[in-house]
Amino acid sequence: MSKAIYKPKGKAGEYAEWACNLYVGCSNNCSYCYCKKGLLSHAMGGPVPTLKKCFRDPEDAFNVFVKELDKNLPELQKSSLFFTFSSDPMIPETRELNWECIDLALTRGVKCQVLTKNADFIKEFDTLLTHCWCYRDNLAFGFTLTGRDDLEPGASTNEERCETMRTLHQYGYRTFASLEPVVDPMKTAEIIYRIKDYCDLIKVGLMSGKSLSEYNRSEVEGIAALLYCSNRPYYLKKSITDYLGMPPQTPIDIFKIERV
Repeated sequence: MSKAIYKPKGKAGEYAEWACNLYVGCSNNCSYCYCKKGLLSHAMGGPVPTLKKCFRDPEDAFNVFVKELDKNLPELQKSSLFFTFSSDPMIPETRELNWECIDLALTRGVKCQVLTKNADFIKEFDTLLTHCWCYRDNLAFGFTLTGRDDLEPGASTNEERCETMRTLHQYGYRTFASLEPVVDPMKTAEIIYRIKDYCDLIKVGLMSGKSLSEYNRSEVEGIAALLYCSNRPYYLKKSITDYLGMPPQTPIDIFKIERV
């Protein structure tokens, strides 16, 4: 059984064919976090990031990652590896180990996607990103953007995340936005309008566990229309297409689209 690299299913499977989880818990402390809810909340949703219990220490986690990377290498080289669903890969507590794994994967010819709510890592650009300059076409940085800083007290502000996305895009890295969950449709629309010129792919999904009756259909339709008019690649997750009665979309591979 895999400890680090696996094939996600369900809603996570709409993001990537392969993913890597090394930590559980997250200091972003988002009030809507799906990891804080349900039967797995005690194991997955703590406010302090910790290594998964299957790892003895960071060195063991890295060694396991290497073994699983090499074991699945042919398939991973055809796809990409997503970091991460059970924590935030770029917060200070998790960044070093995740980046070590990302760096190795890139050298093995595996494309990597990184999804975060942290903007501070850009301050380490010289040591982190310049090192991977030659791999920039195979490295995509995504930011979760809700427009609601009050619900994400431990994360960088949405403004800071947008600016970091802009900087990364200017340096030639692929960028994507996860506008999930949609907490405030008007805020989501504002974000779409703001980032469309420096975001290569926008993904939108409704909030897990929230009653669909709490959404205003015309506002959700407005989000879909705005994305259509943006003339940029976008993906409406199944939660939205089901809500609007639309056919499901085929997930878009960010590494196969033309950059803005």
